[in-house]
Amino acid sequence: MKITVVGGHGSIAMLMHPMLIENDHQVRGIIRKEEQADDLREVGVEPVVCDIEEVDDISEAVGNVDAVVFAAGAGPGSGAARKWSVDRDGAIKLIEAAKANSINRYVMISAMGTNNPRGNEVFKAYLKAKAEADEALRNSGLDYTIVKPGRLTDESGTGKVTIGRDLSSGEIPRKDVARVLIKVLETPEAAGYQFDLTSGDTTINEAIQNLINN
Repeated sequence: MKITVVGGHGSIAMLMHPMLIENDHQVRGIIRKEEQADDLREVGVEPVVCDIEEVDDISEAVGNVDAVVFAAGAGPGSGAARKWSVDRDGAIKLIEAAKANSINRYVMISAMGTNNPRGNEVFKAYLKAKAEADEALRNSGLDYTIVKPGRLTDESGTGKVTIGRDLSSGEIPRKDVARVLIKVLETPEAAGYQFDLTSGDTTINEAIQNLINN
């Protein structure tokens, strides 16, 4: 499969890339800065420099691929304005690019808590931006999967998770999020679902199958 990852130098993306390459996928990574390109090349990913905040039409950067992943984020320390311009508007630009390039499969990293934004002003803006991006994707007509992880950690991961439609709280290692993204990309039947994601006691394969079967 040919896959374009927006936010290709992000923490989750950089964990996901080697696993995708190992599974014989071809990966393009959209990045903001040229100095990030060598990190992608080292793991076998084709880097494409494109600032999704500055470019209105990102379809050329996305290219002719089978699936796209939105893994971009304004990141910690950014203000509310960038939550809207990256987390919402960037995701919508990728929707438009996917349609323009006849790419049906779209996997999104969202966040738990979008249904009831809490926290300070910036975190509320982040959750609201994610909620609007999710809604745009659900209404896009694309074959979407929206993955909504809890608080992210840098633990190595266990490969075991909890998937649900309205989990109360929890955390999960970034590496396990990366593993889940790969599994849903490789599972066409996972299209049309959105789910919360935390660490748990169920293998990723089993958790995804339970979601589909129930």
